Amino acid sequence: MSQLPSSDDPGSCIGCNSPELTNTEAWTAYGHHHLQRGTPLPEVERIDWGPGATGPGDAILGNLDGRRVLDLGCGPARHAAHLARDHDALVDAVDSSPTQIERARARYDQLPGLNVILADAVEYLHAAAPYDVIYSVHSVPYIDPHRLLPALATGLKPGGRLCFTVLHTNSHGNGPSTALVPRPETLRLADGPELTVQMWVLTPELWEDLLVQYGLRVESVTVLDAPEEGNHASYRLFQVRRPVRVTSRPRTTRPPVAHAALGVGIILSGPDGVLLGRHLRHTVELPGGTVEPGESLSEAVVRELAEETGLTALPADVHLLGTLVDHVGDVVRITVAAIVTSWQGTPADQPDESVTDWRWWPLDSIPSGLFECSAQVLTAWQPDLPIDHPPAHFTPYADTATAAAE
Repeated sequence: MSQLPSSDDPGSCIGCNSPELTNTEAWTAYGHHHLQRGTPLPEVERIDWGPGATGPGDAILGNLDGRRVLDLGCGPARHAAHLARDHDALVDAVDSSPTQIERARARYDQLPGLNVILADAVEYLHAAAPYDVIYSVHSVPYIDPHRLLPALATGLKPGGRLCFTVLHTNSHGNGPSTALVPRPETLRLADGPELTVQMWVLTPELWEDLLVQYGLRVESVTVLDAPEEGNHASYRLFQVRRPVRVTSRPRTTRPPVAHAALGVGIILSGPDGVLLGRHLRHTVELPGGTVEPGESLSEAVVRELAEETGLTALPADVHLLGTLVDHVGDVVRITVAAIVTSWQGTPADQPDESVTDWRWWPLDSIPSGLFECSAQVLTAWQPDLPIDHPPAHFTPYADTATAAAE
């Protein structure tokens, strides 16, 4: 961009368009402006992460020779071209602005190792094979984090690296917010008008909480300040990894009510993976819960599934896989793993339930932060899943092999 963003009135109205659509339209106007001006852009010899070419350069991305790399929000794709040309990386450069992509293709259409793509970042990530490295220079804050971050988590290979910069303080000194809402910022065009965009300018702590929530591990956060006197602009560079193995989170040590020592963990496996939701405590969980007095295990599965997800099933569709026995403190806890082979409906958040955001997760992209019981149930079902959790004694039932095959 020609100048660093500065904040307008946080209460100003952009109109009825969504923030992301507003941003795409602004960057399309930005690209059109520079196409008309014929703005010259020198080639880059390193990644400029921060204002005034600050930051650690390419080294943080690791060895890129022959690796699949994604440049998210590539603009005219100078950084992507540099990595393809000088590091022999196989780079896909994605941007939602047609004029920015036009600038990139006009310059780099024949460059080996570089593929320039016009697409919405999240839609593209859902369709693409996972990458070794994903990076983004200043583009992440233009997309709703709750839409982008889970796509980034599944878009990385296990052990893959994610590096990106976000605006922390704009050139007028307006700092980040603890509220997960976008705010207006201004792009100033050289010899042209100002453009208003909507950016998620969040505290580093909130960014880290969101990354962890979606199964990513933050390795470092670097401060990148503008070098000019009187310019308050500052960015944060996040270095993140997708863990090789999925981690679990423990249960509370608070003793349960008597019947709550027995529960069910429910596996629904479909073409898009297994069904998981997010608890208010930020754990990732299978459907499930406690067995109520007077009901069978299969009836508990059917009831919990309907209460938490809105899906309906019959007791005949429930296959009990086996019993997991462990303990929290001095209390023995028993969880019966079950798989439901047929159901009706679409999973959706239910009123007054503590687990929401139901979605299907591929088995090779299960996020970290699994609830301990859910982790144990999943590995009882599929022992080869790379999930770490405290051990539990699993006693399979007679129909386990049949149910697992189904």
